[in-house]
Amino acid sequence: MANEDPRNSTRIHKGRGAASNLAGRFAVQVSARESDGWQSEEEPLERLLTEAIEEKAKTIISSNRSPDLPFSQSVNPYRGCEHGCIYCYARPAHAYMDLSPGLDFESRIFFKPNAPELLELALRKSGYRCTPIAMGTNTDPYQPLEKEKCITRELLEVMQRFNQPVTIVTKSQLILRDLPILAEMAQDRLAQVAISVTTLDNDLKRKLEPRTAGPSARLRTIEHLSRAGIPTAVMAAPMIPALNDCELEAILKAAKVAGAEYAAYILLRLPHEVAPLFRQWLSTHYPERAAHVMSLVQQSRGGRDYRSDFAQRQSGTGVFAQLLRQRFRVAVNKLGLNLRELKLDCTRFHTPAQAGEQQSLF
Repeated sequence: MANEDPRNSTRIHKGRGAASNLAGRFAVQVSARESDGWQSEEEPLERLLTEAIEEKAKTIISSNRSPDLPFSQSVNPYRGCEHGCIYCYARPAHAYMDLSPGLDFESRIFFKPNAPELLELALRKSGYRCTPIAMGTNTDPYQPLEKEKCITRELLEVMQRFNQPVTIVTKSQLILRDLPILAEMAQDRLAQVAISVTTLDNDLKRKLEPRTAGPSARLRTIEHLSRAGIPTAVMAAPMIPALNDCELEAILKAAKVAGAEYAAYILLRLPHEVAPLFRQWLSTHYPERAAHVMSLVQQSRGGRDYRSDFAQRQSGTGVFAQLLRQRFRVAVNKLGLNLRELKLDCTRFHTPAQAGEQQSLF
């Protein structure tokens, strides 16, 4: 028992979102820990260390044709995310690497040191057609490991040299480190940022998103970005029935006061292993309302925990989902958000000369 991996137990781990290392859907063998009656009823919170794993990526730009997404290509410098948000829809991706979407996802983080090099090679290809590159669509590009690795920073430097437009979604105030780059790009309509604000309640934040910046820090981040001339949005996401959906209007108002010009929201998504992990989290932290939360979730997903079809995966269906849409529209109109459409400028894209390469005179 002394050498047992703490990831295999079902308990609260300090600074982590998941309560266990739920087996991925491709696992051939599954093990579960059973109590022998000798453990203390009130065991101390366990601290789980993060393992950073280097990954040599072969490509870095991912393409998609999903009609419900506002981007066609994205870049993800990390796999897994130390933020530990229990609802993260990227968790199931760890199953492809024979790891758990639970604690493994937030404690075994893969980083791609060759990402900037691969991006430059991709942008230099003769067949490349410029469209905005989205970052933060899978895992957060400014998660804690970025402070040490600076891969996101290097990717931005590549994009700036090529005049490649970029959009970023993050929960982290670490983005302010790159404020000078983003501000310069924004002057040429090459950058926009969305800050995800899930709740204004610090206690709920600590349980729901244990290693993320607090609500006040995120609002200050919106303020700094906006003051620097960077088009800034607030993502009220995810909205969780009977847990944080009551904060929708307050989140939008606070973000507007901080300087946000745009807003969006997403209804809670529970694909694959995220559903049982979220149920486990609810039973641990909010047992008295777990059944009610999941009842409303299923009412919004056609009687299931989740439905992935493009028509409804972002906003859901049913009475609750319809009311949430109406509330969002009313609040946005009242606050004067989303008044104009922002389009990034892809016409400025160019391929800079490489060292020793003679530029054309014409």
